[in-house]
Amino acid sequence: MTQPKTAALIVAAGTGTRAGGAVPKQYAMLAGKPMLAHSHAALSAHPAIDTVLVVIAEGQHDALHAALGPVPFVIGGATRRESVRNGLEALAGHDRVLIHDAARPFLSAAVIDALLAALDTHAGAFPALPVADTLVRFDGAMGDIVPREALYRVQTPQAFAFDAVLAAHRAWPEGAEATDDAQMVRAGGHPVTIVPGDPMLEKITHPADFAAAEARHAASLRVRTATGYDVHRFAEGEELWLGGVRVPHSKGLSGHSDADVALHAITDAVLGTIGAGDIGMHFPPSDPQWRGAASARFLEHAAGLVRAEGGIIDFIDVTIICEAPKIGPHRTAIRESIAAILQLSPAKVSVKATTTERLGFTGRGEGMAAQAVATVRIPEQNA
Repeated sequence: MTQPKTAALIVAAGTGTRAGGAVPKQYAMLAGKPMLAHSHAALSAHPAIDTVLVVIAEGQHDALHAALGPVPFVIGGATRRESVRNGLEALAGHDRVLIHDAARPFLSAAVIDALLAALDTHAGAFPALPVADTLVRFDGAMGDIVPREALYRVQTPQAFAFDAVLAAHRAWPEGAEATDDAQMVRAGGHPVTIVPGDPMLEKITHPADFAAAEARHAASLRVRTATGYDVHRFAEGEELWLGGVRVPHSKGLSGHSDADVALHAITDAVLGTIGAGDIGMHFPPSDPQWRGAASARFLEHAAGLVRAEGGIIDFIDVTIICEAPKIGPHRTAIRESIAAILQLSPAKVSVKATTTERLGFTGRGEGMAAQAVATVRIPEQNA
């Protein structure tokens, strides 16, 4: 059977005025990156989703590019309904679509899976949480208790058969606003169901919501630790690079790239925290494009993979093993360089050095080695 063609539409065209701040809330920093980047990464990484399109407001292109880089986008309208309609028209030809609000950043693969499975039997589905609190009518005085047994709090993303939701938007009366897309599809006569929601999908609206979201995100993280080890031999006529710093010495290290033994060990440690293999898998020595490349590029790539999974790099510890040169005079520069590459405070990077008491290849001055440990926190669903 042919796999259905599935798109995801992220609605990020609001001004976010209720959240305060100098930028619209979808571009504000949350858990280490712009809020919009969290849901975009989750949807882009899902194997069943072919296309992710972002709807932005006029004049937000630079903010979008700063948050996500060059990604597909369309300009929205004056209302959310118009913004969604613009996005759907741009996605014509897909079989299924998920419509998500950028203000709900912490989206899990489990919710996406449940929504897509529900589309096997329904034209639409949305995640929802049952109402737990007592509900009461109040108009100046306490009124009747509202039964809550069949009441749910609606979340996004909402998933639909593409033709059904596009037809619902095209048929919706101009000037009439809908609270959400599921309401519109249901009004078109199509069955819509719910799947279990996720407390992590709480909407961020007000300034206090950012602190609550940070706390939810931190509580969902699990610690991962991995190690890395690398060796390079000395060679005449080469420059010696350690931790992104050029260190004066009579010899340099030989390798396909700049042979920065410290950065290579750290890169392997960072990749190890997410089970992403080793440096050779991502940057094969047989590939001529990496000849003489700065190893900072390798470490930046590894750090980017961690962040794409919603992870946070907490601490790096590297030990450089050699008889010469002396690392002490360069320790601070190396530490600050590694921290800059990883966008960390220098306090989160430890650089140590040791000798092997003239034993082995490092003791004989034939080369250098480095071993590193990386500690990160990863969202629970990825841990």
